[in-house]
Amino acid sequence: MAVALGMRYGSPSIGSALAALRQAGVSRLLVLPLYPQYAVATTASSLRAVSRELKRMAWSPQLGTVHDYHDQPAYISALAESVRGFWRKRGQGQRLLISFHGIPQRVVEAGDPYARQCHFTAAALARQLGLRDDQWQICFQSRFGRAQWLQPYTEQVLKDCATAGIRDVDVVCPGFAADCLETLEEIALRYAEGFRAAGGGALRYIPALNDSDGNVRALADVVATQLREGV
Repeated sequence: MAVALGMRYGSPSIGSALAALRQAGVSRLLVLPLYPQYAVATTASSLRAVSRELKRMAWSPQLGTVHDYHDQPAYISALAESVRGFWRKRGQGQRLLISFHGIPQRVVEAGDPYARQCHFTAAALARQLGLRDDQWQICFQSRFGRAQWLQPYTEQVLKDCATAGIRDVDVVCPGFAADCLETLEEIALRYAEGFRAAGGGALRYIPALNDSDGNVRALADVVATQLREGV
């Protein structure tokens, strides 16, 4: 099986990845966007980018796509083991915030399944960790502009935690397959500083799955399942 990585805004590009697969003699192609929860702005736009490149190349392999993997047991288990591993090393905070990238509320109202899938992932993770309802909360980050986005907003939740006397908060971001500015800078630096300024204590960011064995196993399971059922 040939595997290639392609990025929309980086290198290697989607076009170069497809070219490598074509050169390798691939005739059946499965596209796996690294967005566990489906959203029009992320998953759908990435699939459109692949389609544009295939059209430009005049290449028509048998094509399959992974819509999402927000509910896949291997993915939830990888998240839970990541959190447990962090707690074994650093101890457990008073509250676990499960923070996802936000999208405008109007997009959800138009039928985008993203919010529902985020809530499913968060609840499944909390169950697997054995958390009580008062030990965790879902929230949404990275809002910009004046429109209403998915709530509650992570920044406000952190302020509320500080006001309530919650000193130590852990934050995990299951929607990010790999760490980036929105986790390492927005959460781990800016939001941590804002939490302290509001009267809180330590905000400990739990890293994304990145290249962990758990994430590799989860993605392999997603691909194997799709290959059995689809492409």
